[in-house]
Amino acid sequence: MKDYNIADALRQVAATQGAQTALVAKEGRKWRQWTFAELRQHSEGFAAVLQAAGVVQGDRVMLMVRPSLEFICLTFALFQLGAVVILIDPGMGYKNLLRCIGNVRPDILVGIPKAILFSHIFRAPFATVRKRLWVGRSLFFLGSRLHRSQRLEPFPHRYQAKENDPAAIIFTTGSTGPPKGVEYTHGIFHAQLELIRDYYGIGPGDVDQPGFPLFGLFATALGAMAVIPDMDPTRPAQVDPEKFVRTLMHHQVTYSFGSPAIWNVVSRYCLDMGIVLPVRKVLMAGAPVSGELVERVRRILPPDGQLFTPYGATESLPVASIEGKEIVEQTWPLTRIGRGACVGRGLPGIDIRIIAPVDGPIVSWLEVQELPPGAIGEIVVQGSVVTRAYVNNEAENRQSKVVDGTNFWHRMGDMGYLDTDQRLWFCGRKAHRVYAAQGMLYTVPCEAIFNEHPLVRRSALIGLGASGKQRPVIVVEPLGPIKNQELFFAELRGLALANKLTEAIDLFLVHPEFPVDIRHNAKIFREKLADWACKKLQLPSG
Repeated sequence: MKDYNIADALRQVAATQGAQTALVAKEGRKWRQWTFAELRQHSEGFAAVLQAAGVVQGDRVMLMVRPSLEFICLTFALFQLGAVVILIDPGMGYKNLLRCIGNVRPDILVGIPKAILFSHIFRAPFATVRKRLWVGRSLFFLGSRLHRSQRLEPFPHRYQAKENDPAAIIFTTGSTGPPKGVEYTHGIFHAQLELIRDYYGIGPGDVDQPGFPLFGLFATALGAMAVIPDMDPTRPAQVDPEKFVRTLMHHQVTYSFGSPAIWNVVSRYCLDMGIVLPVRKVLMAGAPVSGELVERVRRILPPDGQLFTPYGATESLPVASIEGKEIVEQTWPLTRIGRGACVGRGLPGIDIRIIAPVDGPIVSWLEVQELPPGAIGEIVVQGSVVTRAYVNNEAENRQSKVVDGTNFWHRMGDMGYLDTDQRLWFCGRKAHRVYAAQGMLYTVPCEAIFNEHPLVRRSALIGLGASGKQRPVIVVEPLGPIKNQELFFAELRGLALANKLTEAIDLFLVHPEFPVDIRHNAKIFREKLADWACKKLQLPSG
């Protein structure tokens, strides 16, 4: 029987590349580096200590450790033991964080001292935790401390995982509701590694600087060197570009994954400083990426550099992908006139379909109505990287999964269409559609029309009132102060009238700074904008 334990990826890489540098990270004020052999030794040392502390196969272990050697080695150690690693973005805010912790009911907490103290202050969500283990330094006595150990002999215990055995619980950003815990299996991690390795051509000899911590794990498992950037991953838009670029240049980084928020800041800095990066591949994901940003980032890459914008979600990643050259030359001009954002073709082994939207659960694929090319509908996907279930959330499982014989489809919660070249075009979140008396309006196509105005940084379509007779409103985040708001709104109305998609929109508001998700600083919380708009217009909310 095949063993799918994803921890084996580190063992295999260490066996062939043991002396090569695997990880570079900042400890305190100093930068340190470790080889693949040292990562394996530390990982197996942690596995032995965790087992001695009582961690067993099937335990749900909440890992609250900053991106570091400990983060990577503890994760592989827990995989090796057959424990289920819980990863929650602390930037989602205390309220969501506590709700998520209570929902997944962790057995063990492994964290930095601040996390351990947090668990003692907010006891209720941590009620199921039977043991707390802390990593790092503390002035207080917090119970059991996990010491980093370099184990010379192989750790004998290794859980023989099956393809569908759970490996991790990773939470969504919560851009359209409370964050949900997604169950990742060892098989799904294997499938993701293979897609990233084969499609993007990443492996030994590459150097990765991930703007999202989880991708540091992928780099290590693929035999690439990972450079942990000196930044707060929960605040990507606040990245210090000088620090980010310094490590890109010093370590001759060959590829980097990050949100558009990171590359927006970094690209402007590089253009101002006249810097061309050594990076040959940039992957940007998390939200639609403008052609303007794509072109700007391409200008700071070498002539053979490539930029990709993978499409997916926490529940299924990656699903589709497109390269920057195709965006700039072919799809971006269509995006600007309201055709949606092209996110590319389905990756190998991924099946993408468009179905007629249904508001409630779909019990069986036999109930589905597939739509032809060009028709906007719900995006559904099937494939090896598509997760099967949310944790402790049967209502969402029924809402998001469609049974198809012995297989299933995942409803992405997005609206879009396939063109005649089988490229997928994203038109916005299903929950963000505006159902007006004049018909259905979709966020991405409509907003593109108003984003053409030179004073608009970005815009957001919202609907006020009951479904079927909502009044569409465009909220604008301007690039700077609007001196003449009446003239500005008249110009926006002119843009609206010039396009059939937007001719019904005649109400505009200005908001100084949109509420956005923490992870990517790009997904607009339109529900919050709608509540704000109701208060501003003195209308009942809802």
